[in-house]
Order: sequence, then C-alpha cells, then structure tokens
Amino acid sequence: MKTLSYTLLASLTATGSLLADTPEEHSAALQKVQLTPTTELVGEKENQILDSFVRVNATIQTFNAGQPWQRNNPQRRSGLGTLISPTEIITAAEMVANQTYLELESADSSQSVQAKVVAIDYKANLALLSPVGDPGFLAKKTPLEIAKPAKIGDPVNVWQFEDNGTTLKTTASIRAVDTSATFLSGNSFLTYILKGSMQSASSSFTLPATRDGKFLGVLTSYDSDDQISEVIAPEIIETFLRDARDGIYEGFPTLGCAIQRTEDKSFRQYLGLSEDGGGLYISRVKPDSPADKAGMKKGDVLLAVDGSELDRRGYFQHPDYGPLTWTVLIRSGKTVGDTISLTILRDGKEQTLSATLEATQPPLIPRHINDSPPPFLIKGGLVFQELSREYLRAFGDNWTTRAPLPLMYAMENPEDYEEERNSIVFLARVLPNPATIGYDRLGGMIVNGANGQPVKDIAELAALLEKTPANGIHTIELDEAPGVIYLDAEISDQVDQQFLQQGLPTLSRLPEKKLSPAEVETIAAEALGEKTETEESE
Repeated sequence: MKTLSYTLLASLTATGSLLADTPEEHSAALQKVQLTPTTELVGEKENQILDSFVRVNATIQTFNAGQPWQRNNPQRRSGLGTLISPTEIITAAEMVANQTYLELESADSSQSVQAKVVAIDYKANLALLSPVGDPGFLAKKTPLEIAKPAKIGDPVNVWQFEDNGTTLKTTASIRAVDTSATFLSGNSFLTYILKGSMQSASSSFTLPATRDGKFLGVLTSYDSDDQISEVIAPEIIETFLRDARDGIYEGFPTLGCAIQRTEDKSFRQYLGLSEDGGGLYISRVKPDSPADKAGMKKGDVLLAVDGSELDRRGYFQHPDYGPLTWTVLIRSGKTVGDTISLTILRDGKEQTLSATLEATQPPLIPRHINDSPPPFLIKGGLVFQELSREYLRAFGDNWTTRAPLPLMYAMENPEDYEEERNSIVFLARVLPNPATIGYDRLGGMIVNGANGQPVKDIAELAALLEKTPANGIHTIELDEAPGVIYLDAEISDQVDQQFLQQGLPTLSRLPEKKLSPAEVETIAAEALGEKTETEESE
C-alpha cells in the first residue's frame, strides 16, 4: 500500500499540552540545535516499528484528601507503551498511578488484553507492564530493541496514535541532556530535551521515542509554547529493567547525605579549599545510610565520585553529554549493591571512602502515596491522618501558604521528628458531635502522644485508643495549643457507632503492617500503667 505522508508547517504548534504538567524551565545555556521539525502521517512504511507500540488504557481512582474514607470519581487515562519483550511493555509510571483497571489495546482498538503492573518507580517515572494470562494479540507483535545512548543533535522520532488507528510520527532533535524530575519533584533523573512541534492527539498521555528504529525512551511532557519535550534517557530505562527483571524491584539506590554548594568565597576559605578547586560540603549524613556506613561525616567535602571530579556547584564533565549534576553518578547505571568510591577532604587531607549503595528508605513524610490508600483513624469525631506531601498539595495552587503552618514546618524539617516517629500523625479535622464540644475548629495539629504514651505512627495511636483508661477519659497530646484534648471514652464510642449507622463506611484504615494483638494489648496496658503477663514473666 502506498505510504500516506505529509509535512505540517514548522510553525504548527499543539493546541494544548500533552500532559497535565509542563517541564521545568531549563538553563539558557542549553545548546540550541537548528532543525525543521516535521510530523508525518504514517502508513505501512514503518510497520516493523509500529508493530511494537500498544495503547495503554488505565482507569484511575484516587482518594479524597480531606475525607480519606471516600474515593474521588474515576477517570480514564490513555497513552502508549512499547513492547520490549514478548510479554513486557514499558510506559510512564504517571500513566498507571492509582490505577484500578489496566488494559493493553491494539492501534485500531479492535483487540485488547487486561494488564498488570510488574514493577513501578514513581521517582524515575517508569512502569513495566505485562498481560494478565494469555497475551492475546501481543503474541503476534515484534518487541523493540532498546537503543544505545544518543548524542546532542541526534534526530529522534516520537510516535502517536489517532482514534482511528492512524499513526503520527514527529521528527525532533536532541537539544540537550539534563536531569529532570518528570513526575515527583525533588527526584531528578537523566533526561533528553527534545525540540520539535507536535500535534495534540488521543492516547498522548505518554509516548514512545525511537532512534534508528530502536526504542530510545519515554516522552513524559511537552510544552507547546516552547515546543520542548522531555524523554527519559535509555540509561535510566536499562537500570530500571535490570532491577525489575530479577524478581524483586528495589528501586534506584541512594547515598544518604545532604550537600551544600561551595561557591561562596568565604565559605571555601573556611573549608580550606583552593580558589580553583571544586567540591560539595556535606551538611548532613543520614544515620545507617551507605554514606554513614562508609565513614562519611558532616563537614566533609566531597571532591569526586568514582574518579569524576565535582565542581563547586556539584557538576561533573560527562564525556558525551557535557556538565551534569553529580547525582547522575549514583542513579544512572548503578543498582542496589553496587560499590562506588568517594574522594573527600577532611581536616585538609584527601581520603577515599568506599560505599555500597542501598535502596532508598521510605521517608518520614512521603512525597506520594500512589497505589496506597491513605491511612486514617476516626475516634469520637476526631479525624487523624498521616502526613504526606499529597495531603498538603490538596490545599490548592498556593498550598505552601494555605496549608497549616505546623504541617508545612514538619515537611520542610523532617529531621526534627525522625528519631521519635515512623510517621507524623496529625489531627486533620473535627466532625462536630457531643464528644468534641469546644474542639470543633481544631485541625492541622501534630499529635505527640495519647494516654501518656508517645505516638510513633497511626497504628500505635489506634492501639492506644483501643482500651478505655481507668478514669474513662482519653488524652491526646498535641504539638500546638490547646496542648491536650480530653475525650470521654464512653461518649466517643457511642459517637463512633452513630457515624457507622449514618453511612460512614469505616472508622479506620491502618497501614498493612499492623501491630499484633499482643503488641496492641501491651501498648494499651503501658498507657494505663498496667503490666501484661509477658512483662511479668520477664
């Protein structure tokens, strides 16, 4: 069949962004590449490549941040995935976040199979999918080989499907290579920056990019004003797959230290650094982290990682990509268990440390709770939750100024709470009732303890409030005034039952890892000043 092809005007821009979020602004120093971007309507000319792409359809349903016992209305999300083995499809994690149903569909939408998530990394924004049971139409498709790393200026093809099955191919060029957080802020990974005008088409939540007939990366964002796209680099994809295919996905490794630039002249003199040298000041070392186990200390200056010297801003010179931030040396190509060398300056002398990289430990305040329903506890109308960045973002566009100040302080200074807690439990709101008279307007307050015992997480709070104190009054200690809430146990129990009778589906949703009955009894007994049989025998 004759190939249908036409070239759109180079000035054509999409009517809207492909994604909900636009990419972060990039430095004006990024290398500019002159090109004439084109979009082609593709027929059978490139069937071998087209045969490797499938539609990914996801039904998404999140939970209500203010009423965590309720789900928000379901939404449908559509994008493209790339077949990289007979039963493996790769796409963006954002595409399948909070999915309740997932399917893979042919380009013409005539065939589909149910799918499941094999591995997902929200920080790197990658997900590996596979069919549930019989692969169906996928069995006749041809997997696409993963391309080698590209270079600045290389041409790249980005692929889209129209509703009727027609394929659009946009030719773009790699303008620069940088690090970018394509989904979760604060988690930057190696990214190709493309320049090219694209159309707005269906199934365009995330798109595949190819080079020389091989799979190069996953396009995660497009800015129609600047005609700039971001594509996750193949080095990140290869590292993700190497971890995912061993049966247990551990995630990208971490070093476990906080750094500070050394650009200030006076600061460099204080540290004993030369005027023309580089280095990053180690401002904090997380306990039991790879950096801590390697012997790194606060006050050290990190000079090099695996022999790559760092400048005073934390950049090193990549042989193909130019200057990149030092985290690329940890996250690109390295997996959990790999060893790296760290050259540091301590007391004016250089030392070399060896660190074995480990998986990132869950933070005290998670940045996301995708695929996990938010924990909560209702007691006598008091609604308790565990703090997350997603909860704070629910306050709207100006959430950093609209969210409760105590919670914002905790998010910005989690180290002030890490030694005493597994999570930060807070009083989110009060449902007015006879048990909470006088407390109706309280909310956004961190819980320190209950019934005389410290609260490390919401499961422990539930255990402490499970048993009635001898005087019949629960006490909840807060980080802010009024300091203590007094809750009549009998009235609060009656109120709880009334809430259930009025249609509240449940009074709590605790994390999967719950306390055992013996632990619950022990915590409750300690709160009441009692001893269990186990304690007495010890």
